[in-house]
Amino acid sequence: MDNEKKINTGTTTVGIVCKDGVVLATDTRATMGYFIASKDIQKIYPITDKIAMTVAGSVGDAQALVRLMKAELKLFKMENEKEPTVKAAATLLANILSSHKFFPYFVQLLVAGVDENGPALFSVDMVGGVTEEKMASTGSGSPIAYGVLEAQYLDDIKTEEGKRIAAKAVLAATKRDAASGEHIDVVVINKNGISKVERRELREVFVN
Repeated sequence: MDNEKKINTGTTTVGIVCKDGVVLATDTRATMGYFIASKDIQKIYPITDKIAMTVAGSVGDAQALVRLMKAELKLFKMENEKEPTVKAAATLLANILSSHKFFPYFVQLLVAGVDENGPALFSVDMVGGVTEEKMASTGSGSPIAYGVLEAQYLDDIKTEEGKRIAAKAVLAATKRDAASGEHIDVVVINKNGISKVERRELREVFVN
């Protein structure tokens, strides 16, 4: 299958570390060349009870990685009798990607969650490069999203404010990036687990 026929998420994804958790946000458009293949595709995937990853790039590659990560992290928990840390999950993902450099997964990924060390966010590229971040964005709309993040993000914000900033960063990208659009999904991860923000609640964000 050539690149023009491959379904891609194009995408804008955003991650923000807050005092009381982590916020992830994405758009929901998937493209195939210049064709909008889906208007409501999932781009945030839980991989443990308190860790999730966002995906940008090839849909097939991303979904394969999600399945692999879920299986490997479940095995880690069984073997070690404890939950993996966010850093361990990001390192595992980086190692998987690094081992496929000659036939890489065409993805950009964020791994985020909460563990005994607190909230954490990591950015992972397609060849296994991994960096820890306080706020990050991936995908074709990320340069636009970073404008909002740089202007509004502060180290000591709580997830309630983080939801607003993350959603507005993705919204800004959808206004200018043709590969990003449709709905916005927002997820909050804290010590209690992973929860998705209702879209009707997000509508209130955009009028404030």
